[in-house]
Amino acid sequence: MKIIIFAAEKAKYMASNKSNPFIVMGKIPAELFCDREKESDKLIHSLTNGNNIVLISPRRMGKTGLIHHCYDDARIRDEYFTFFVDILHTSNLREFTYNLGRSIYKELVPKGKRLAKGFIQALKSLSGTISIDTLNGSPSFGVELGDIANAELTLEEIFDYLDRANKPCIMAIDEFQQITHYPEKNIEALLRGHIQQMQNCNFVFAGSERSIMSQMFNSSARPFYQSADTLELNEIPFDVYSAFVGRLFHEKRKNVGEETLHYVYDLFKGHTFYMQKVFNEAFSLTGTGGTCEKSTVVEAIYRILNDKETTYMEILSALSEKQKPLLYAIAAEGMASRVTSMAFAKKHNLESASAIQSAIKQLLNQNLITEIHKEYAVTDKFFALWINRIYNERVLTFN
Repeated sequence: MKIIIFAAEKAKYMASNKSNPFIVMGKIPAELFCDREKESDKLIHSLTNGNNIVLISPRRMGKTGLIHHCYDDARIRDEYFTFFVDILHTSNLREFTYNLGRSIYKELVPKGKRLAKGFIQALKSLSGTISIDTLNGSPSFGVELGDIANAELTLEEIFDYLDRANKPCIMAIDEFQQITHYPEKNIEALLRGHIQQMQNCNFVFAGSERSIMSQMFNSSARPFYQSADTLELNEIPFDVYSAFVGRLFHEKRKNVGEETLHYVYDLFKGHTFYMQKVFNEAFSLTGTGGTCEKSTVVEAIYRILNDKETTYMEILSALSEKQKPLLYAIAAEGMASRVTSMAFAKKHNLESASAIQSAIKQLLNQNLITEIHKEYAVTDKFFALWINRIYNERVLTFN
């Protein structure tokens, strides 16, 4: 077996305080961040030139990590206030406004009481719900969702604050396509109306539903039409990713087989999070001076699936008897096309096309499956592997 060996050069950062260099939670230090140099430069260039940017990628491909990585770049870190909010689990304008305000407050608190207090005072519509912490004198964002009586007014106050801040601001809104599911009919026009007037804040509109994001920003009938630059995040090339993984193993006096790198990359189609998680576990299973083999990563994957089994069983227990067979079928296919066809239904013992279409809609709404170019895949690739192992009688092999 060919082993990838790297020169003994020291990286700027040896992760001396980290026993495992494959970080899967929290911010990733620049020295442990894999590639994305071109994407980082484009994102930073657009924002520092006063433009908004649309960032599109499949889930778990690393768009959140890329945003925080760029936030830590001196060109942004030293010149801007940076904010990040994930709205995937919001369902209306009130929840959007609440999460936006809370994320801003959370970022301002470490920067000083004066900034946090200034933000609180700007939210005049919530003045009756703001309190001061008696222990340290800091203002507390003691707002509950029900306290927002007029979401549009509070949202306007938040945007006014960002536009009057004493430093330029950058606001990243993750899973931005979620606003299309809100019951408010004018939400896109409302947000666009505020954003186009702002002089002191630029936005990153990040989303994982390519078709919806494309329609929002490329259709002349939509309010956000051509209002932002576009950046698509795809798989990191294999040669770049393999060099990255090999370096991290080598710096800890371990090796990784080239076959192993290909195996993991192909299994997860280059999806960054899943590869990172597998190598995080496989690294811990590889002893100093040892080599991470295919058998090592298979054991790592099964450990991960076993840890998630209770969660996955609970997800399945909440699905209908029409949704589950379709989910199993999509997992078996990997990427499933023509799912309403008679051939697909016959192959997987499914019901009518109308029943399949209804189940697809429900699974999409629950984010259990993702549509990519009219094909469907189980969103969580670990979930897909678990389904195939338990219900489709497929096991991972390393021969």
